[in-house]
Amino acid sequence: MDPVRRLLAERACERLILDFVHRLDLGEPAQVAELFTEDGSWEWPPPGDGRAVRGRAALREYFGGRPADRLSRRLMSNVLVTVDSPETATAVSYFSTHRVDGYSGGLVPAGPPVQIGHYEDRFRRADGRWLLASRVLHLPFGGPTPRV
Repeated sequence: MDPVRRLLAERACERLILDFVHRLDLGEPAQVAELFTEDGSWEWPPPGDGRAVRGRAALREYFGGRPADRLSRRLMSNVLVTVDSPETATAVSYFSTHRVDGYSGGLVPAGPPVQIGHYEDRFRRADGRWLLASRVLHLPFGGPTPRV
């Protein structure tokens, strides 16, 4: 694969990883679904709760069901994208999530993250753009979301 095309594919996939958390934290969470292929999936396999959401409509409903009074900020790091072909790629990225429920405005005292883990992503080009085909959440550190 041409080195410039490879770099452009890597950057497009990195952008999807970051766009995902921005939409959850700062935008409209249901719009996360638009970053997935029509048959895309999001999973939290054991030792997580085994949750699996498949298809863009189900993803829209799932992420759109986030509590309206939730305040969150996710930090992404160690993003490593591997372009497998001109049409497919994979990535691993680390994240930590700070969040509270019951938020009604103002400054919230900082606490430790409620989650620290990594995502394993598969990407596919569809209609000329890169999209998430699947996202698998691995969560070795986690706890309940506190209320303010």
